[in-house]
Amino acid sequence: MRTGEGPAPTVGHVKQLWGEGVRATAGAARRLGRGRWDTVLVVAVTLILYAIAWPTLQVTHEVSPALMPLVSGFAVFPFLLVLTRPALGWAVAALAAILVPLVFDRLPGYDYPWQVVHILVMLALLLAVSIREEIRIVAVVYAATVLLFFAYAPGNDGWGWCVGLTALTAFGLMVRWLLISRRQLAQEEEVSELERARRAVLEEKTRIARDLHDIVAHHMSMVVVQAQSAPYRLPDVSDEVRAEFDSLGASAREALNEVRTMLGVLRSDGHTPESEPQPGADRIPELLESSRRAGVAVDEQIVGQPAAVSDAVGLTMYRILQESLANSARHAPGAPVTVRLAWGSGIVDVSVINGAGVGAPSVPTPPDRNGGNGLRGMSERAASVGGRFAAHPRGDGGFEVRATLPSM
Repeated sequence: MRTGEGPAPTVGHVKQLWGEGVRATAGAARRLGRGRWDTVLVVAVTLILYAIAWPTLQVTHEVSPALMPLVSGFAVFPFLLVLTRPALGWAVAALAAILVPLVFDRLPGYDYPWQVVHILVMLALLLAVSIREEIRIVAVVYAATVLLFFAYAPGNDGWGWCVGLTALTAFGLMVRWLLISRRQLAQEEEVSELERARRAVLEEKTRIARDLHDIVAHHMSMVVVQAQSAPYRLPDVSDEVRAEFDSLGASAREALNEVRTMLGVLRSDGHTPESEPQPGADRIPELLESSRRAGVAVDEQIVGQPAAVSDAVGLTMYRILQESLANSARHAPGAPVTVRLAWGSGIVDVSVINGAGVGAPSVPTPPDRNGGNGLRGMSERAASVGGRFAAHPRGDGGFEVRATLPSM
């Protein structure tokens, strides 16, 4: 060992360094991932290399016995980072490769400045960097490794190491490109699986649409035909009855149109817009008039200046009113209904209030009983556009539905 160094560390110091090295190895193993076979393999190889480097250091360099475990660990332990941080591991190994020849003399008969184990660790880390790191980092690490071997390799061995390091880096890059190709192939296969799943869903939606058409659309069409032809088929039809048939036919046609729209959605693949527009705020007067024709006493109140709303908000307003009016007619027959649209600054309040029905409960069936989901559906529609929804019985035996929606 070179002169001018301080006193040799004590045996206690050596034991402390050994304990720290073991703890560092165990900690690195835990960080790399407990229970993984590749991690177990890296730790096992590191320990084997360390077991080789420590006793053979005394035949390659002039190192005091107390420093041998530390110097050997400095050369070998960077291999623990080969799976997670190979560039950092290579930097530590390269720093050790620079310091060892400067601090410690080689023994006679040994020409290389590093142990064979140290060289193997640097080569493994260079290969890992070529496979895992960015191309610019690969270029820096490759160039630095070549310069390091040119500077320290004995005789003309530097040229041979240059060829070998180039071949090793090229092999790592080929493995890297192979892994990238396999990853891209896996992604393409995943996309194909998703496309097959989407086609299966579309086929199922088409089947449902076909069944709905056979079950619902046919019968609704028959209702429309019967309602329109009843005044001509039945004798002595009064004007009031004729108006009822006209109202029934108009409601059935509207329901049939909405069923056809839903069937179009089920048959579509989700990538093309539907040609049938959804109802919006501009069709609310038609909805109220349709309820009046059906015998519901609807009183409309508009507060403030109506403003333009988005399609989503308009559809939500229409569906909430549609469901509320249907609930009023079903659960409170004969009761007056007040529809109130209050326009404010950036919001619109939609409320439907019905009185107590004649001989029927005014409170709608709760959503969790008898399959009813009207209130829940209205609440979800209001929440989907950023609004609030509330529904509750009134003290006079009626029921109130209120939604506050953004008007912009």
